[in-house]
Amino acid sequence: MTDEAPDLRASDADRERVAEVLRDALAEGRLDMQEFDERLEAAYKARTYGELAPLTRDLPAGAATPAVSLRKDVAPDSGWRGRIVGGDGSSSWAVAILSGFQRKGTWTMPKRFNCFAFWGGGEIDLREADFADGEVEINCVAIMGGVQVIVPPGVEVVVRGIGIMGGFDHREDGVAGEPGAPRVIVTGLAFWGGVGVERKPTRAQLARLKEQRRQERLQRRAERRELRASRRDERRERHASRRDERREDREHRREGWA
Repeated sequence: MTDEAPDLRASDADRERVAEVLRDALAEGRLDMQEFDERLEAAYKARTYGELAPLTRDLPAGAATPAVSLRKDVAPDSGWRGRIVGGDGSSSWAVAILSGFQRKGTWTMPKRFNCFAFWGGGEIDLREADFADGEVEINCVAIMGGVQVIVPPGVEVVVRGIGIMGGFDHREDGVAGEPGAPRVIVTGLAFWGGVGVERKPTRAQLARLKEQRRQERLQRRAERRELRASRRDERRERHASRRDERREDREHRREGWA
């Protein structure tokens, strides 16, 4: 994380990079479990670089974490600013002939990516990727094969491919993107094959959802424990009240006999 722009909004990829540094630190014994849990929770709750930076400042990997490049044409308050990095992509083409290919994890999507699948299949996963430009194009040619394009929430998708005895998935076409989010254009040809486009949450979002569900389960358990404790207290109070009543009855009877 960079200290030069602490007020800039952090992206899901930024939070996940910090989480990876923390996991490595836990595995190496630099953090105990309590510190790891506290820092990980703070990382997923962080909204700016300034909130992320202190979490890894005292860790070797954290000090070496590179600062991301920033495009000036993206809104300053955009959560996507740190993921549009400019420059060249990590990979600009892929071929699958009677085989398969994958582009996933942390990589840089170029301005144009070309892929070809013949009796094979490929997967292009942009959920953890950075983008070389605010508008990128994926050109897919699938002949008796298939290509699956996975985009994160918030990205605008435009599908312009043609299917001949095959098909392009247009379900995500035209969905408005978040401010400052990249635009992904999917073009090409599917002949006796298919090109699918689907939107899936990122690892950071899945981790947050998992943590949210865990917290909800813990909250429900705590509420059940409180309810059981309250019922036990009520039963004890009723038993105590009955004992007092019986004691008073016995005292009244003794006084009457006296």
